Amino acid sequence: MPTVSPRPIILDVDTGVDDAWALVYALRSPALKVLGITTGYGNADVDTTTRNTLLLAELLGSEVPIYRGSAEPLFRAWSGPVPQIHGVNGLGDAPLPLVTRQTADSDAVQYIRDTIRANPGQVTLVTVARLTNVARALLYDPGLAAHIDRIICMGGAAFCPGNVTPTAEANIWGDPEAADLVFRSGIPLTMVGLDVTHQGRLYQRDLAQLDPALPYTELLRRATDFYIEAYIKEDPRNDGWCPLHDPLAVAVAEDPTLVRTERYPVRVEHTGVWTDGMTVVDARWGQTPTGVDVALDLDVDRFLALFRTRVGLL
Repeated sequence: MPTVSPRPIILDVDTGVDDAWALVYALRSPALKVLGITTGYGNADVDTTTRNTLLLAELLGSEVPIYRGSAEPLFRAWSGPVPQIHGVNGLGDAPLPLVTRQTADSDAVQYIRDTIRANPGQVTLVTVARLTNVARALLYDPGLAAHIDRIICMGGAAFCPGNVTPTAEANIWGDPEAADLVFRSGIPLTMVGLDVTHQGRLYQRDLAQLDPALPYTELLRRATDFYIEAYIKEDPRNDGWCPLHDPLAVAVAEDPTLVRTERYPVRVEHTGVWTDGMTVVDARWGQTPTGVDVALDLDVDRFLALFRTRVGLL
């Protein structure tokens, strides 16, 4: 049987709690080759998310370069961090050790552009944050889109409610102009939105099964406990779980068959009063040859088994 080479990816993060799990998954996956990690604002300010990203990479012993990215949306003021969900420090206010790693000299946008140009048609962008860095790269180099293999985007809500407003998911709502630019770029794009991320659940009881020998175990236990408590406060019917938003996008990069997708035209609303940030999935057209591959169903058991293996849940 021929050996399958790891899939080369750039991982774009705004490292809060679920991004931390995504980083662990990606950096421990033998099926992925993380070329670089880019950071941005979102769950916290860009300085905090970059520090958190450097910390996770250091705990994992990873030498993958990390590039500081955008501090605010393309055309609007940043709405600010979400300490009620991710804590003031972005990692559930868990105690954080000092970080000795440094970011790379180049910034995120330049890195994305240069890496894609050096490897045309080979690199997948896995975005689990606002799409500002990618949109800025496309604005900087309008011809870049033709050389990107695919974008796997954790964002959007096709046929379910949003998690910031009734119609909008956080990553899209946080910079809808950037998201609309990326979604209309013609780059093959898989939308891993709330329709599927809420199907993959991590329970509080699972945290006790994280391998105690791993260097990030105590940090992720504390951070995720805070994160789950935040979900419980938002919905008292929650029986002690959080969605695995960002790790699922990484898992789909590793194995696209984990989700069932249908291709629809998708536009991002950025001028509406009640629908700002909405991913408008126009199902009236049915499946079309062009458009976005929208994830609608998840093979839950297979994903959770893979997730447990990758992150070290015994």
